[in-house]
Amino acid sequence: MNSVTLLGTKGGPAIRPGTRMPTSILLQMDGMTILVDAGLGATRALCDAGVALTELDAIVITHLHSDHYLELGPLMHTAWTAGLARTVPLYGPSGLARYWHGFLNAMSFDVDLRLRDEGRPPLEPLLDVHLLEEGETRLGDLKMSAIRNEHPPIEDSFALRFEGTDKIVVLSGDTAPIPEMAPFALGADLLVHEAMLPAGIDALCARVGNGDDRLRIHLERSHTPAAEAGRIASEAGVKRLALNHLVPCDDPDFTETHWQEETAKTWAGPLFIGTDGMKIPLD
Repeated sequence: MNSVTLLGTKGGPAIRPGTRMPTSILLQMDGMTILVDAGLGATRALCDAGVALTELDAIVITHLHSDHYLELGPLMHTAWTAGLARTVPLYGPSGLARYWHGFLNAMSFDVDLRLRDEGRPPLEPLLDVHLLEEGETRLGDLKMSAIRNEHPPIEDSFALRFEGTDKIVVLSGDTAPIPEMAPFALGADLLVHEAMLPAGIDALCARVGNGDDRLRIHLERSHTPAAEAGRIASEAGVKRLALNHLVPCDDPDFTETHWQEETAKTWAGPLFIGTDGMKIPLD
């Protein structure tokens, strides 16, 4: 069955008791099992979604903020100990190869020990790192297209479009509203767009800020208000919209109703307010 599962839906890297987990998305489409982003908790979330770690066909990292790739190394190591013995292609920005080699170096005692003591295959070759750039890539029977979005100060940050036999899924990545997104998402069966609730930013900055306005400036220039995500979905004529990477998502003063009301200003179609483990069928 074709589906998208929002494994982790929290915007930002910090977690606290009772909060959601950072970003990761599972795409199951045309026989391919693809993980997009690997924030903290991605490994457990995949298993909770019923996907064996050895079943991954590809991993894509949209940008190098920690809440999108912190668990990439541990995920691959855990898949290896679970029996992974084939190469998994990884697509992501420049810097991921350095991360992977750094992880392997940090874990060299354990990895070398398991090679000798348990007879496992070498771990390093199991991840085949490819540079993610604007353009098209084939992932099995899927066509993956990438465009740069706007997520300053990071320049290599991407939105993704997956086209299968008869379904299209678009993932915005972390981004401010950009005019290119609506044509990029044109006619998609599902648009998963990051979203920010402007009314919740004051409380968020007061709770986790550093005493000045740098966090607020980052949020306001690098993320998309929910109403803008709705506008983009309407302009693109997508069939369904899911809000993901929610900022804020753990403030009891702001509930799902607030997200629905804000998005309804510009979007009248089917709406999913992302929660961890939410599976959205495409069929």
